[in-house]
Amino acid sequence: MDLQKQTAPGSELRASDADRDHFADILREALAEGRLSAEEHAERVEGVYTAKTVGELEPYVRDLPGVHQARATPVYASAPQRPSAGAIPADPDENVVAVFSAAVRKGRWRAGRRIHVYSVFGSVEIDLSEAVFEYQQVVIKAWSVFGNVEVQVPENVSLRGSGGGVLGNFEVDNQDAPDPDAPVVFVDGWAVLGNIEARPKRGKLVADILDRVQRKLDKGLRKHLDR
Repeated sequence: MDLQKQTAPGSELRASDADRDHFADILREALAEGRLSAEEHAERVEGVYTAKTVGELEPYVRDLPGVHQARATPVYASAPQRPSAGAIPADPDENVVAVFSAAVRKGRWRAGRRIHVYSVFGSVEIDLSEAVFEYQQVVIKAWSVFGNVEVQVPENVSLRGSGGGVLGNFEVDNQDAPDPDAPVVFVDGWAVLGNIEARPKRGKLVADILDRVQRKLDKGLRKHLDR
């Protein structure tokens, strides 16, 4: 049985570390129950931790009884390709500029709805892994001329990109968050003899998403009780 080639149909979503750990737990239980030999277990665990997408994880547990009932893989909601009409202002909340220099936004900071980034013979790093998201949709508009722009987002937000390069590189690793209420970061831009990249920062999660969702539920409950 060639487990590597028999990927499950459907999802091509990027697998998270939590996804891989979940499938490894299923294999560990199968080994303890005697359903897999030590060699089979080792082979499958190796495949699980090298899988790139959720679909590639499926074949390693497909023949184990009860796996579909036991699975806890999150249901992903597809994020919009573009911001909602009127959700993002035309003027930026913040400009980040690096001309023959470097600029960094990282740590615990508040991300506005629109951020403009200019890198001219410079380097800009926008790290949202610990940022406070006050808005559900955030647009980062980047221009890179002989420069470099790097954007990093947490694993539990959605990421979208639209742009290109002229003798340059524009690359965005799209991802959908498990939580439909999670923020969506849109990275748009052009790289002229430069580089623009955006990708998830593995192992980093926005901790206040669940708090924000809970506050929304509490507010709705209070309105209901006040009637």
